[in-house]
Amino acid sequence: MVTAAPPRPAVDAPAGPDGGTGGVAARVLRAVPVPLALIVMISLAGVVLGRVYADPLLTRLTAGAAVGSVLVSVAARRLPSWLVAPLSVAALAGWTLLSLRLAASHAALPGGLGEVAADAARNAIPRLLTAMIPVEPAPDTVLVPVVAAWLTGLAAAEVALRAGRVLLGYLPPVLLYAGALYVVGPNAGPAVGPTVVFAAVAAVGLAVPAGRAGPAAADPVAGLAPAVRAAVRLRLLAASAAGVAVVVALAALLAPVVAGQVDARPVDPRRYVEPPQVESLDENPLIRISGWALNPDQKLLDVRTEAGSADAGPPRIRLAVLSDYDGVTWRVGATYRNAGRILPAGEPAPGATTDPVRQEITVADLTGKLLPAVPAPREVTGARVAYDPATGTLIRPEGLAPGLRYTVASVRERPDTNLISTANVPAGDAVARVLRVADGAPEQLRRLATQLAEENGAPYARATAIADFLAEHYRVTADAPSGHAYPNLAFFLFGPRNGGGQRGTSEQFAASFAVLGRLAGLPTRVVVGFEPKADGPVRAADAYAWPEVLFEGVGWVPFDPMPRPDEQPRPVEEDFRPKPEDPPPSEVPAPTVEPTATPPAAAGPDGRGGPAGPGTPVLVGGGVGGLALLVGGLLLALAAMRRNLTRTRLAQGDPGRRIAGAWRELTDALRLAGHPVGADLSAAEVAERARRALAEAQAAQVPVAGEVDELGGLLNQVAFAPGTATPAQADRATAVAATYVAALRATRSRWRRFLWTVHPGPLRWRR
Repeated sequence: MVTAAPPRPAVDAPAGPDGGTGGVAARVLRAVPVPLALIVMISLAGVVLGRVYADPLLTRLTAGAAVGSVLVSVAARRLPSWLVAPLSVAALAGWTLLSLRLAASHAALPGGLGEVAADAARNAIPRLLTAMIPVEPAPDTVLVPVVAAWLTGLAAAEVALRAGRVLLGYLPPVLLYAGALYVVGPNAGPAVGPTVVFAAVAAVGLAVPAGRAGPAAADPVAGLAPAVRAAVRLRLLAASAAGVAVVVALAALLAPVVAGQVDARPVDPRRYVEPPQVESLDENPLIRISGWALNPDQKLLDVRTEAGSADAGPPRIRLAVLSDYDGVTWRVGATYRNAGRILPAGEPAPGATTDPVRQEITVADLTGKLLPAVPAPREVTGARVAYDPATGTLIRPEGLAPGLRYTVASVRERPDTNLISTANVPAGDAVARVLRVADGAPEQLRRLATQLAEENGAPYARATAIADFLAEHYRVTADAPSGHAYPNLAFFLFGPRNGGGQRGTSEQFAASFAVLGRLAGLPTRVVVGFEPKADGPVRAADAYAWPEVLFEGVGWVPFDPMPRPDEQPRPVEEDFRPKPEDPPPSEVPAPTVEPTATPPAAAGPDGRGGPAGPGTPVLVGGGVGGLALLVGGLLLALAAMRRNLTRTRLAQGDPGRRIAGAWRELTDALRLAGHPVGADLSAAEVAERARRALAEAQAAQVPVAGEVDELGGLLNQVAFAPGTATPAQADRATAVAATYVAALRATRSRWRRFLWTVHPGPLRWRR
């Protein structure tokens, strides 16, 4: 009898843990935690880095890179390992281009995608490390984080999923997270929350082992005998327990150390990267004023303005703010940081009215890197900029080019005039930079500043008095020589009016105000920019320099020391009479002899009180002889004093003093020969005049004519490097000066050579 087979069920029963639907679910549960943990860990690195960014765009882009890189590796687990990297890199290229396009659109940068991508690839790392905080999400500031996040996901997924080394696969995300912390440095608070989440996600990923691709992926001990399977599982359990113990021990040992570093200030990697630099022309644009004054019709810019208030008139356009002065030049002294469209905004002064101003500026003939803008700029579109918040100066690191068009949105502040008159000025280390007076300020400048400060007590009154003094006593001329060193300012303020003094451009007016203000205790700075009359072309004639004073609770207030067009300047001597200087040793008057009593004369025979005097011829002859003796004695005395002065200059004192004395001998000789030199000339210019003086006297063949430059170089060394001159250099200077003076004197006639010897001028000329 044949027994029939039992009927098969219509539906398969649920599979056990090693196969069927339950096995698939178990494999899915084991496969999801590790990729998800990698995605979250990499995204947390983007969260940490995004704390110094101005927008969450970077966090979103790094999260997308994390998801894309891990999912590509998960989808390609069944493929050969050598195919995964090319596929992932191709996907990386697509995501990077998309990220750059989104960032360029977000930052409103001009140019095509190829141009933007090439620029970002060239400058990504330096711009990221020199960018201003908060960082604008732009192509060059998101490229490195996005690429780093994708490559981290690729490496971590391949090690953790394909090789099954989860703990080793965590190494790339840990390094990326540590790198993000390092890049942020002290520019954000401690990332306690993201770090705790990072550690928790890593622990969850470790709790579920990753499976390898292959038929035994669901259970590595499937197919083994029960006894062998139990032994293997026991060994795996022991290894896991040992690993957990090691992790716990390391956490216990390192946690106090890590916790102790939470409050410590981390290192800022930005200090190791040099920010964008400018050349001397942009470091001191004040020297360009005189050149622009000589070419007033040169078109520099083209401006279109939209202002919230039309009553204030066309706004001034600021080119640079100069805060540092060393007695020779004013400098910007800025530390520029790459910035995005949005610039950091400061709080407006109490009581100040604000006026939004929007300008579209097109560059014409203006050169350099300084970017003109109405103060204070808040947003710049159409040009990549670097910004110094301390001075408010903008630059375009690539330099200006004709046709460059950009838009600036600014906030123009107008301080409350009712507060200025009673406001004080700040003091202390915070404003030491704008209060510092360089060594070597001429005594006349100090006396003038003291006089104006004594007559006006309040800071605003002092500033107004300085501005009024300059406006009332000096003239504006376009052909005035450039220069704002101490000697130039002294010549501008106190030089003879018929010799080129007391006239200048806005360069001298602004620099003189700033120096006098600091000598009077006012924090000052110089601003260079343009003052257009209306929209349209901005020409060189519109270039302008003005001073500003810092008041507490008010901010920086501009002053106008320029003279009024319809007023004639008054002589300086009317309001400033410098105290007489101490005369030099050669001019010290002899002590006065006390007069003695004269006995009364005895009466003469003629009853007229004395003997008869000598006759008229005797008196005339005696008078002529006495006069001759007096003149001769005076000439001998002058000659002796001149020789003593020369000997004192050339032979006495330290080397620096002897070199300066040799230079005085040369300049006195030029003046005696009818070629005086002004105090505004440099040593090189004086040397050139000395050579021409010999050439005009038909003595160009004298060898010393070419050695005057050497003497000028020694003088510059003494002036700018005191204490470095040697006795040998002093001997050389005295020899050159003596030879030159002798050669120049030899070109004069015999009578003029005699007058040269006894001329009293060098004894009284100012030194």
